[in-house]
Amino acid sequence: MQIIRTTTTADRAGAYYVRIQAMARKHQIPLDVEFDEHDTPDTKYIVIVDDYLPIATCRLYAIDDAKVMLGRIVVLPEYRRRGIGTKVVKEAEAWARELGFTIAVVESRDNKIPFYESMGYVADLDRKIEGETFTCYRMEKNL
Repeated sequence: MQIIRTTTTADRAGAYYVRIQAMARKHQIPLDVEFDEHDTPDTKYIVIVDDYLPIATCRLYAIDDAKVMLGRIVVLPEYRRRGIGTKVVKEAEAWARELGFTIAVVESRDNKIPFYESMGYVADLDRKIEGETFTCYRMEKNL
């Protein structure tokens, strides 16, 4: 497996492929909802590739000078439960630290909270986020 920090259109296409396959298709999320104002040519993505196939992704963008949002963290269903989600998040955190961020933020679906807690994130259960597709909770971790 190869971990890529996106720098090209082809790399970004890999991130989009994973999101379309695992989220838009599975949860019937319209593309104009799955892809939002944070998906730009300048957005940073991590993509994990198995041989030639993109299998996992994470999107990073600045909230402010200290905080970075890690979002759209997705692993293709047939690759789940192999530690790949942990790898993609750890690589995103490493990149965020290199970029000078000190706090990582995720907006987690309630059923994924234990996954992020296992990686040191703390949930703010008072910050419920009612999205178009899922109910999420804000979680933070000091980098």
